[in-house]
Amino acid sequence: MLSVQLLAACNHVSPSPPAAKVGNEFKDEIVLAFSWEDFDDKGFDPTMGWNYYGPPLFQSTLLRRNENLELVNDLAQNYTFSNDRKIWTFKIRPDVRFSDGQPLSAEDVAYTFNQTKESGGLIDLSVLDKAVVKGNYEVELHLKQPQITFINQIASLGIVPKHAHNKNYFRNPIGSGPYRLVQWNPGEQIIAEANPYYYGTPANIKRLVIVLTLEDATFAAAKAGRVDVARIPPSLAIQQIPGMNLYAHRSDGHAGLMLPYIPNTGKKTSQGYPIGNDVTADPAIRQAINYAINRQVLVDAILEGYGSPAYTPVSGMPWEEAKAKIQDADTNKAKQILAAAGWEDNNGDGILAKQGLKAEFSILYPAKDSIRQGLALAVAQMLKPIGIQVNVEGRSWKEIERRLHSDVVVYVLGTYDPLILYNLYHSSVAQGNWQNPGYYANPTVDQNFDKGMTAASETEARLFWQKIQWDGQTGITTKGDAASTWLVSPDQTYFVNSCLDLGKQKQITHNYTGSILANVTSWKWNCD
Repeated sequence: MLSVQLLAACNHVSPSPPAAKVGNEFKDEIVLAFSWEDFDDKGFDPTMGWNYYGPPLFQSTLLRRNENLELVNDLAQNYTFSNDRKIWTFKIRPDVRFSDGQPLSAEDVAYTFNQTKESGGLIDLSVLDKAVVKGNYEVELHLKQPQITFINQIASLGIVPKHAHNKNYFRNPIGSGPYRLVQWNPGEQIIAEANPYYYGTPANIKRLVIVLTLEDATFAAAKAGRVDVARIPPSLAIQQIPGMNLYAHRSDGHAGLMLPYIPNTGKKTSQGYPIGNDVTADPAIRQAINYAINRQVLVDAILEGYGSPAYTPVSGMPWEEAKAKIQDADTNKAKQILAAAGWEDNNGDGILAKQGLKAEFSILYPAKDSIRQGLALAVAQMLKPIGIQVNVEGRSWKEIERRLHSDVVVYVLGTYDPLILYNLYHSSVAQGNWQNPGYYANPTVDQNFDKGMTAASETEARLFWQKIQWDGQTGITTKGDAASTWLVSPDQTYFVNSCLDLGKQKQITHNYTGSILANVTSWKWNCD
């Protein structure tokens, strides 16, 4: 078993650890280097929300999404809705065992959902009323009201064993997923081995050593040949490493500017933080910002080309509304919009003004985030020619939280779930926190949200998610209310050993295909 010294080897460029067996047999162990943000030190308890943004390695889910983001059965054999769509009934496989050899039943499924609801963890199950066992292999999930996006929680929540779930579970997880945890040194490394009781196709790679490093150490380890998969930032992706291929994997992350939507009338949050900004409350300012910015330049200059322009918060996702896209980098159009709204330069200082109000605001970003800093500085340069003065400020998260509703903030978040759209733009969630920070409100958008949430299927709901972006007359994007300014969708960039076949995933993907680990069981080592 590899020890914690592996991390030291990666950080200090010392002799390589012993290689896994090769020769006439395929290599059955690989070393992956990810950042601490991918696997933090909170442990591996799904009821508290571990790894909500990726496939659980150690647990199974009722449903899962395949590489095309399609829902497929995992533990579930099938499922049905009640007529009012408030009761979801799942029949589960009878042949599943946990990694300790004990059988998995409906009791475990119901326990997991009920426990997660009560835990107050990262997975929001507030819409769940209760999970009810109906038989050894049948369970009902009762919702307080219909909510189609609940299917994403179902496809993300790993099932834990009722008999072995306790306060120490997060350190010693037992599950029915493709791998089982062998060793975990928080902030250093994770070692996983193939679960011998796994009911699915057995993993080709029998052992995963996940080294938790910082960006520079990750790159150094890859360059020294000590890791087989290394996640690196786009700024390092322009390098070349002999024996390794670069994979630019489309992520669900989107970076953009959240704009205060209402004017400053003296209103404050319950915590006493100011709400509103008189400049960004003008729709002409918001639209002009969106048209003036050259998103492709941001991709090329800040992301080194590893990403794509984002015109909506779900660019590249299946529920994107293509008609919401605009032709950006159009300073003339931006100037025309501003002039028509009464913004003009009266004193020749290059900054527009309207009724004594200067077209000036601040963009805040977390001080230690170089990507957000680069985006903010570039946006400031792009808006100066159209007469908008932007002050770029790197601040602590604590200060950003205080100014979140009155200044522009660089947001970076994954939009893998339409519920995130709801939390960004539905008027009801503007409660003085990180949800709907600009206090955006549009009754038509709210109605489309509500219809989408109560839709009978994901396909039906998708029509409403698209209308929210732009329905031909209104929406959250530039052609409508321009409630925010989405900029880029960064790629996840990896160096991968040229002997390692990642299956269907290609070196360059143009649409989001989930986590790179989504098909880890099909990875193969192809060199003798």
